[in-house]
Amino acid sequence: MKIALLGVGRMGYELGSHLLSAGHEVTAWNRTADAVKPLREAGATQAESPEDAVRGAEVVMSVLFGPDTVRDVVLSGLEIPSEAVWLDVTTVSPADARDFADQAAANGIRYVHGPVIGSLAPARAGELGVLLGGAAGDLDVVEPLAALWADEKRLRRVETPADAATGKLLANLALGVTLQGVVEALRLGKANGLDAAAVMEQLQGTALSVMVDMKGDVITGGTFGDTQFSADLLAKDLRLMLRSTEDPLPAVTAVLESLTTAQRDGDGGDDMSVIAEPEVD
Repeated sequence: MKIALLGVGRMGYELGSHLLSAGHEVTAWNRTADAVKPLREAGATQAESPEDAVRGAEVVMSVLFGPDTVRDVVLSGLEIPSEAVWLDVTTVSPADARDFADQAAANGIRYVHGPVIGSLAPARAGELGVLLGGAAGDLDVVEPLAALWADEKRLRRVETPADAATGKLLANLALGVTLQGVVEALRLGKANGLDAAAVMEQLQGTALSVMVDMKGDVITGGTFGDTQFSADLLAKDLRLMLRSTEDPLPAVTAVLESLTTAQRDGDGGDDMSVIAEPEVD
């Protein structure tokens, strides 16, 4: 298939690589043009503008930072070919997904929201969770593409784009709250004479052990610069959660405070686990 890829950040590169490996024709665009170079070297064509990227595309795939970027790049006059399907992988709120679906329908665009659950390592291995929300016929078009980066047991169709957006936020809520739990366990252990390695050992077999297995070595080794999922990205997603309900989310608020501190310290581009750094110093 001829695919336009709008957004070649860390995740966009991984997904684009899967498309190229499967033999698809990829035309890629990114606001920072230099970011496209690795994908171009792997066989993609680099577009000078979104308009150039989508010309003649069968699928337009957006992997952007957030909903405001989607509005700016895709929904501000971009002419997606009438027979193409727009697959938006960007993490957005349920309200954003409903808005995007409505705007797409009003402009005759076939829209699927297809957020991924997981970070760069599972993306590279083709082991991401994927939620696909949209019309059945449109899902039939994009599901074989999503299968390239999905764990087949975690590739799921849901009823609407908003349902897919909600599912992604639920997954990232679990990620953030569990990470905050590890941070607070480190704080409690430190106050009582345990170093980070000892706390990680004590947490094995508890409800926090999944996060310990995921980030324990990064935290104890201090390798926060090896970013799999950045503090900036998780903070953005947590803010989407808080805007998506009028009810309080105190655990989400707590981890957002930790992430905001990391951002103020200049660590927003580091791995999300950087919020544990003060507890292992």
